[in-house]
Amino acid sequence: MSEPRKVAIVTAAAGAGIGAAITERLAADGYDVVVTDAHERRCKESAERLAEKHGRDFLAVPLDVTDEAAVQLAIQTVMDERGRIDVLVNNAGWSKIEPVAEMSLETWQKCLDVDLTGTFLCTRYALPHMIKAGSGAIVNISSIAAYETSTEHGAAYSAAKAGVLALTRVTAAENGKHGIRANAVTPGLIYNDFLRKIYPEEFFTGYAENRSKVGRIGQPEDVAGLVAFLASDQSGYITGEVYGVSGGVHPHG
Repeated sequence: MSEPRKVAIVTAAAGAGIGAAITERLAADGYDVVVTDAHERRCKESAERLAEKHGRDFLAVPLDVTDEAAVQLAIQTVMDERGRIDVLVNNAGWSKIEPVAEMSLETWQKCLDVDLTGTFLCTRYALPHMIKAGSGAIVNISSIAAYETSTEHGAAYSAAKAGVLALTRVTAAENGKHGIRANAVTPGLIYNDFLRKIYPEEFFTGYAENRSKVGRIGQPEDVAGLVAFLASDQSGYITGEVYGVSGGVHPHG
């Protein structure tokens, strides 16, 4: 009898960005991926596409990561339907660039709610199940904005993503004794069409030629490969670490 598939939850997993690439990579690696996203229709469609491609069912759980009750329900739904949580990838993020001197409290709060509090809530309610099982891997998607001196990201996003790194380290320190690892990934510019709504056109002009050390802009699959490694047993001695995926634009050291 074959071993049951490991279950991986990925937040903000629908659409065409990093989350979707992570779900596809983990599904290809044999995980039973749970697709969560605030967009209910896209969430369902993403799970259906995975099922069609891989020939097995995937669970779709609509989720607003800022809603504590919704997070609790989503985690319980996964436990009821799949019986285990082996991997949690906190990928949900939001940003709106406004200078500090002009930033609304609404922008500040929403960014922290999605990027930092959402990561905390999903971690908080997945951890007891991982602790009971005696194993688990958490991968948090942060950003080079967490430590880059720049006006490109906005203070709210930078602060939230820096908070994710601290949360990752403390999570790792507290839960290693339970067989649980927590690591973070800090992408640089990883292209998707949504970024065109955030950044002006001049942000992209010359990026590959003048800033990237590998001569191109990052793709979601570049992040997915590292996430898959950190989720796997191959990284069993790695926890509390931060790994950059920026094409050398801002190496972390």
